[in-house]
Amino acid sequence: MEAAAWEPVALLLALVVVGVFLLHCLGATIRSVREPLHTGPFSGGLEPREHPASRFHVRWYPVTMIFLAFDMEMLFMYPWTKVVPAVGTPAVVEMFLFLGVLLAGVGYAWREGAFRWS
Repeated sequence: MEAAAWEPVALLLALVVVGVFLLHCLGATIRSVREPLHTGPFSGGLEPREHPASRFHVRWYPVTMIFLAFDMEMLFMYPWTKVVPAVGTPAVVEMFLFLGVLLAGVGYAWREGAFRWS
């Protein structure tokens, strides 16, 4: 392979390295100017109320499971939309079976009171 074929790759790699270095220097400069309270991640300027490694309340676990159910639904819906024209009716039937299983899970969570916050 010719060396000229690698020139765009080398140029792009050099640009990335220089960009990362410049962003690192900019971040170090900004960090040194601000006070430590404002440099924490997701800081709104307020003192934290609890330790970052503290335990979560148990009511968040069902919410997480419900979120994952809907998240998995959306994860499979996009590729499904691309396959439906080629596969046809079997793909539609399979997706409705999948949605039925997820709907049964949401119905169970609803019955168990996972959507109530009181």
